[in-house]
Amino acid sequence: MGEGEAKAEHAAAKAEHKNAPSASSTPESYSKEGGGGGGDARRAICGAIFTILVLLGIIALILWLVYRPHKPRLTVVGAAIYDLNFTAPPLITTSVQFSVLARNPNRRVSIRYDKLSMYVTYKDQIITPPLPLPPLRLGHKSTVVIAPVLGGNGVPVSPEVANGLKNDEAYGVVLMRVVILGRLRWKAGAIKTGRYGFYATCDVWLRFNRSSNGQVPLLAPSTCKVDV
Repeated sequence: MGEGEAKAEHAAAKAEHKNAPSASSTPESYSKEGGGGGGDARRAICGAIFTILVLLGIIALILWLVYRPHKPRLTVVGAAIYDLNFTAPPLITTSVQFSVLARNPNRRVSIRYDKLSMYVTYKDQIITPPLPLPPLRLGHKSTVVIAPVLGGNGVPVSPEVANGLKNDEAYGVVLMRVVILGRLRWKAGAIKTGRYGFYATCDVWLRFNRSSNGQVPLLAPSTCKVDV
């Protein structure tokens, strides 16, 4: 082979090498470069979801600040004792009435009660059987008086209760506790909360003696403690 032919072959080989596709331009590399667009899309979707969640949280906070419900307020405003007698072994027969003023302090939220019951205790023992009450609705800034007659015949009590009530009757002053319990939920427009347990206790100091029959005076204001 002559020198000219060798040079021509060498030049052709160099041209082929120059025109051959490089490793960076293989189909595999193209697919890897194309995958970067999918990652950008995922990041955009995640960012949009995060933004929506933040906005929903802000809206929920604003609604809570505007509509946040306050607990109801209860106060005993009157009392009456119609019957309070003991028989062996000891048993107590009672007929009493407490007028409880229930107030909804919320300006934009109504309160709905259900499964309500009411009873009276003395020295932490029940002296009137629990009385079921009808469902109750309190509108915005509204009040209602709950005043059922409570009582029962032959309710078993401990000697401590029997002796304590007799002593208080002789002294002329007695402390009783009115208990109201049930469930409630708040409602603002079309929005309703879940139902919550409701428990209110009202300690009431009364002027009470053997001649008491009917209305008896309250000796101190009786604002109830309300737990929800």
